[in-house]
Formats: sequence, structure tokens, C-alpha cells
Amino acid sequence: MDPAEFRRRGKEMVDYIADYLENIEGRQVYPDVVPGYLRNLIPDAAPEHPEAYEEIVKDIERVIMPGVTHWQSPYFYAYFPTGSSFPAMLADMLSGAIGCIGFSWAASPACTELETVMLDWLGKMLNLPKEFLAGTEGQGGGVIQSTASEATLVALLAARTKILKRLQAENPGLAEPEIFSKLVAYSSDQAHCSVERAGLIGGVKMKKIPSDTKFSVGGEALRKVIEEDKAAGLIPFYCCATLGTTPSCAFDNIMEIGPICNSENMWMHIDAAYAGSSFICPEFRHLLNGVEFADSFNFNPHKWLLINFDCSAMWVKKRSEIIGAFKMDPLYLQHDNQDSGLVTDYRHWQIPLGRRFRSLKMWFVFRTYGLKGLQEYIRKHVSLAHEFESLVRQDKRFEICGDVVLGLVCFRLKGSNGLNEKLLKTINNGRKIHMVPCYLADSFVLRFAVCGRTTESKHIQLAWENITEIATEILQELQQ
Repeated sequence: MDPAEFRRRGKEMVDYIADYLENIEGRQVYPDVVPGYLRNLIPDAAPEHPEAYEEIVKDIERVIMPGVTHWQSPYFYAYFPTGSSFPAMLADMLSGAIGCIGFSWAASPACTELETVMLDWLGKMLNLPKEFLAGTEGQGGGVIQSTASEATLVALLAARTKILKRLQAENPGLAEPEIFSKLVAYSSDQAHCSVERAGLIGGVKMKKIPSDTKFSVGGEALRKVIEEDKAAGLIPFYCCATLGTTPSCAFDNIMEIGPICNSENMWMHIDAAYAGSSFICPEFRHLLNGVEFADSFNFNPHKWLLINFDCSAMWVKKRSEIIGAFKMDPLYLQHDNQDSGLVTDYRHWQIPLGRRFRSLKMWFVFRTYGLKGLQEYIRKHVSLAHEFESLVRQDKRFEICGDVVLGLVCFRLKGSNGLNEKLLKTINNGRKIHMVPCYLADSFVLRFAVCGRTTESKHIQLAWENITEIATEILQELQQ
């Protein structure tokens, strides 16, 4: 493919993408395929000779689209949103064209420097404490990780290295295995499973702190477990607090947890993967109060800030503590400016070595929408969630199962778990809308998350109509 053909094919693909998104609600939101469907539609080996591009494009609809779950559909209400916008897509095209692997400043200065500045821009949107911003003289700063799961793990490994160095400095005779065997980390029993996985990968005990009736962890519950563990000879070193839990979008009380972590010299990491985007709105910023106690903070602009996956923003107060855990400096990666104090080499801030030019997406989106446009987008989703909550509350057969703070509504039919399992299965089998469940206090609960960029009130009304029609059929069957 030469530049002339690329121009032609590129315009054709842009048209295809625009048509796909413009007409996406006409597609069935969830695919009707069985495992292994795709293998039978394509050859079992790569072609020996080139194929015509037209044939490849034809196979998008024949092979790919039948097996696509349409996350950008206004009838997709599962999980949490995944960001998508035309400016972000265009930025990804440019990133792919530049094709740099930005592991160091020298590998592509613009890739590194734009990321540093974009994380400062976003930190200021969130009104983060200045300690988290790089600026020109700050000790902290931000970095784009692939996912919140990765950010949680990076923070845990940095905390592990920090406690190891401190304890060995105080007691030079202590061996690493002895220290590691006593380390213990904490998270809410409502925390994402990736937090538990971080403990597994990091080789440390990860204890779940019981949440209260609001599915939140407070200071007293954490303090109780810490005291028990210290009495048993364990070494508390890390706590992951969640703002906007996956099951119900609950918020841990970081105003209580933070001072405890600080007094115990524990690393506090805040995972706000979904909810963090909302903190750019003044009316939701109070949910982040207590971030000043944290050592690291993370959320996913690729969830709710119109930036396509992957773009997970992470900030640290002291970047030296991240770099100290991951720095490897072979000769072939060194460059003249690395010790100048003026540049950042992001390979020391993450688990992989290579990294894409992801900050372009932030730059395009922030400039295209502006802070006001992004705030309006967040507020619209929250308003649609409250509209759905109101519909649920008007039907006495249903109940709301947690506070509706942002764009997630947890609800269920009044009755058994089996009844609600049947309701959700029937809804999803109908493939008009798509949702996923969770357990809250041993109850099987349906999660309704406003996800699509183009979701409007009419889609919320149609979704509720679909839910109530199926609920009526199931309840009538039970009565018969």
C-alpha cells in the first residue's frame, strides 16, 4: 500500500467508522455467537500471497462484526463506560503513524514531554494537591499507565521496595525473604479483583477490610485489622482505598483512612478508576477530599473522559519512590540528558519498557472539548442515571440497592436471588440491552451503568420498558 492508496483507503475507513458509530443503535448490542465461531470463518493459516484490500474490508462485516459486543451502543449498560470520541481516534491515528516507542526522553522528546504536561493539565482539572504535579521543580508527577490494575500493582511494588529499604537500613541483618513473609497490604472487601491480583503478583498478603452498610471502608475497621496484624508480628505497608467501587460505586472514607496510613508509615494508593473523571466537576470534587494523605492516585480517563483505551492516569507525590523500584539503566538505553534533572524517562515508572504516544489523545480531547465540555458530558450521564433511578423507585416491585452518586444504578426485583438471576438472564438473552450483575450483602443485584457517548433519555426509557416487560412476564409465570 503506497501513500496514494493509503489516502483513499484511509478516507474509506473513516467513512466506515463514522457510519458504524452513527448507526450503532441499529445493531444488536450483544452478539449471538457461540465460542469458536470465528475460527470456522477464516483459513487456518496466514495467506502465502497478498490479498486484495477489498476482500479484507468485506470480511469486517462477515467475520468481525457478528462477534462484537457494541460497547459504544446507547443500549450497553454493563461494567463501566469505555471512552470513545472522534478527536481521540484521530490522535490514535497520528500516534500510530509516528510509531515511536517512548521509553525515554531521547527515544522521542515530544512523547515524554507532552505526557508530563498533560498529566499536569489533568491534575489541575482535578484540583490535585500541588505535590502531585511535576511542574518544572516538583518532586511528584503523573504518568500514563495502561490500566488501573497496572497502576495498583506499580504502587504496591513501589511501596514494597520502600519498606524493604527502610527496614534494612534500620536492621542491616534483616534478609528480604524474612521481611516479605511479614508484609501485609489492605483493601476493601468491595475493591476490584485486580487489587487482590496485585498482592498475588507482589508476593504479599492482601487482606480485605469489611465494608459497612454503605459498602464503604472507614478508619475504625482499618485500624482494628492493623492492630491485630501488628500484634501477630506482621508489617502493614500498603493500603488501596477505592473511590467508586465496581459493584456499587461506593466510596471508602479516605479522610479517615489517610491519617491512619500516614501515622503507620503505610503507602496509601487511591483507585478511582471510574469515578475519578467526575472529580473535574466542582459538585463532585468533595468525593476526592483526603487525597492529600495519599502517596499515589489513579483513575482511567479511558472510562469516562472521552479518551479511547488505553489511558490510565497515575500520579505520585515522590517520583523517586517509583523510580527507585523500577530503575534499570543498561548502556543501550542511556542518553546525554538523563542526569540533567530536566527530563523524565518513563520506562522507570512502569512495568513494560515500551510505551505508545498516548498523551496525544489527551491533548486532542482536552483542546476539542475544553473543561466545560467534559464537565457537561459527565453531568449528562449522572442525570440519565438519576432518571433511571426515578423510574425504578416508581415501580414498587423493584428496589434500589445502593446510593446513586454518579452514573451507576444498582437495583433488583424484590424477591429471591434466583428470581433476579432469571430476570437478568432473560434480559441479556433478548439482546435489546446488556447489563452485568454483582453481589451486595449477599443479594444478587443488577447493575445499570450509563455508558454510551450517545445515550439519551429515550434510550433510558426504552431500556426500562424492556426490563419491566420481562419482569412482568416472569412474575406472571411464577403466579401461574
